[in-house]
Amino acid sequence: MTQGGTPRRNAIDYGELARCIKRWGTELGFQQVGIADIDLAEDEHRLAAWLSAGMHGEMGYMARHGTRRSRPEELVPGTVRAISARMDYLPTRSRHPLKVLNDPERAYVARYAMGRDYHKVLRGRLRQLARRIERAVGPHGARVFSDSAPVLEKALGRNANLGWIGKHTCLIHPRAGSWFFLGEIYTDLPLPADPSFAGDHCGSCTACIRICPTGAIIGSRRLDARRCISYLTIELHGPIPVELRPLIGNRVFGCDDCQLICPWNKFARRSVEPDFAVRHGLDNARLTELFAWSEEEFLRRTEGSPIRRTGYLRWLRNLAVGLGNGPASAAAVAALNRRRHHSSELVREHVEWALTRISPGNGPR
Repeated sequence: MTQGGTPRRNAIDYGELARCIKRWGTELGFQQVGIADIDLAEDEHRLAAWLSAGMHGEMGYMARHGTRRSRPEELVPGTVRAISARMDYLPTRSRHPLKVLNDPERAYVARYAMGRDYHKVLRGRLRQLARRIERAVGPHGARVFSDSAPVLEKALGRNANLGWIGKHTCLIHPRAGSWFFLGEIYTDLPLPADPSFAGDHCGSCTACIRICPTGAIIGSRRLDARRCISYLTIELHGPIPVELRPLIGNRVFGCDDCQLICPWNKFARRSVEPDFAVRHGLDNARLTELFAWSEEEFLRRTEGSPIRRTGYLRWLRNLAVGLGNGPASAAAVAALNRRRHHSSELVREHVEWALTRISPGNGPR
């Protein structure tokens, strides 16, 4: 296969290499690996229409890179294929999500954020896979991604036969549901592409559309991010729109409702990955407990966690909304009062809103 340490491309059996890549990927902890064709023309048109409608809100990075998001060869010149991999993340031991959502004194954190930051986990495994490929064929063009660059991950996952894009815009596998992360390796190796996943298996089901607390799923595969709780609690930097706050409930970091209701997730499997195990009791924490964290404690407890991205002030903002949507307990009122004179106007404003909701007589001071 090589001569003088340099691979001779015409001597590589790419079919066998693709089979090896899939096997190596599962050995590294991925549940499935596929090879994607990089033609995303139809997805590019849909993305352009979505951006034109302004549905990305403050996520300027969605438009900043132009067609490099939908044309892999523009982002990484020489790319001809994308190796797409998925990894389950639903924690093995955690309180049932619906029990937390139905307990207004508890804080709901999206299941993907229970443990270690998935960006680091997936990129690390993908780099190992890329090095394994290089040992087999010699130096070649390869670049690793996991929600870390302008990449249409779900479209590439579909092209790699990892599932179809559901009405809630998440990728769904018929035997694994949608509770998984995606990662990619852009490569210049002309590997045989897997057939794109065929068909739409959502059928007439509209459960995800109907369950969305804020009505963010405005049609099949049409998500208005400006109303999405994940956007509001993670991406949005300023105040959460007042009219949407009561709809957020106790969801303080992300939202899983559309996945919790999806009938295909009866096939989802719990993750065996130790990195995704629950940390710091975040599957069942009280709102007042989290609201009491100092900034130092927040930074310590969210080290290596995707929650760190939201920052301490937005974390307090989100928790204040959760408390304002909960019962008017003495503990909740006391917790909010302790933050009334916080140095951040963003925090103060949401605290006052919450106090007005649960303790109207405790008006502005």
